This record gives sequence, C-alpha cells and structure tokens, in this order.
Amino acid sequence: MRIDVIFDTVCPWCYIGKRRLEAAIAEHGADDIEIHWNAFLLNPDIPPEGMGRRAYLRAKFGGESRAQRVYGAIARAGAAVGIDFNFDEIDWTPNTIDSHRVVHYAQNLGRGVEAVERIFQSYFLEGRDIGKRSVLIDIGRQIGLNEDRLRSYLDDSSNIQTVLDHNARAHRLGVSGVPAFIIDGQFSISGAQEPAVLGRLLDIARERRREVLVGEVTG
Repeated sequence: MRIDVIFDTVCPWCYIGKRRLEAAIAEHGADDIEIHWNAFLLNPDIPPEGMGRRAYLRAKFGGESRAQRVYGAIARAGAAVGIDFNFDEIDWTPNTIDSHRVVHYAQNLGRGVEAVERIFQSYFLEGRDIGKRSVLIDIGRQIGLNEDRLRSYLDDSSNIQTVLDHNARAHRLGVSGVPAFIIDGQFSISGAQEPAVLGRLLDIARERRREVLVGEVTG
C-alpha cells in the first residue's frame, strides 16, 4: 500500500501529522506500507536565503502576539504526540526547496522517513536554519548519507525542478494546505488528522484492495 504525504518542512502541523500517521500505521499493524514524501511550498515567494522570523510572523499573522496564540495551540497538539516544539529557538524562516531536495535524495536511497524526521527535529526542536546547505549536509551525514554525494546533488540545480513539479502537482490535485495524505492513489484527506481517522482510511483502502483481488480471481 502506498501513502503519499504532501508536506512542507517548515509546517508544524505536518510534523504532527507525520507522528499521527505513524501511530495509525502501528495500531493497524500495517507492514506493507510505502510512504512517499511530496513537496509543497507554503512560502513559494520567500527569498532564496529565507527571512528573519519576526518579519515572517508579521507578514503571516500581523504580529507576534497572534502568532504566539497560534503556536501555543500547535505546541499543545505536538506535546500529545511526543513533540517538544521549541519555537523560541527559531529566529530564521528558511526557503524550503533545498530541504525538500534532501528528502527526495534520501527517499531514493530508502531513507526518506529518517530525513523528514531529522529535518523536522533540526528546525522545530533545535532552531537550525534548514535552508543552509551546510546544515542539510550535516543532517544527511547524521542519517548515514554520503556527504560528498549529497553535496554534489545539492550543487546540481537541475534537480530543483523535481520539487517544483511536486508542488505544482499538489495544486493541480486541489491541495491548498498541508499535510495531505493520498492512500493508494484513490483516497485522500487533508489536515493533521487523528490516528483513528487515518486508521479508518487505511482500513477502507485495504478493503478496496481485497475487493479488487477477489474480482480479479472470480472475473
């Protein structure tokens, strides 16, 4: 069973959604699942070097006080799934294209889940600038990727188009917010849904598979 997760690396709800998806998979004993990570750019117009956190919060929320209320609710939701968000450590909002490129590179080597988790940890728990290539290469090293090969990959600007294609495809599918989950290419749901909701969707997809197999045998 294939699950496509559409996400951005600076989206706290995407981190929460990842943990809730993992809980749903663990609860339903699904060991035949392949997770594919698909890029979505929440801030497509952000400068390549990113921007200061305060300026970003002013532009997005109109000020820090409203942002604090929003992030307070996110922190409580994160704590419930074992994420200790440390928003006070974040002083820079990065451009996320390169971090998505690292996820794509790692995914091709069977390390996509590890890359996503470590990027989320680096940004949301440690306040690291995941727009910096030196930080991303260090993250790659931490999950066992070859530093020189990863550096060469990031130096090759031609593969940026993969991220842009993912983002464009998500918009064509009608995705306007993340996370979003597409199961077996047929069933989709948006938002950081509770494990029980995601689990029911997994059950529906699995039952549909059984119906198709029975139909092929008896047809």
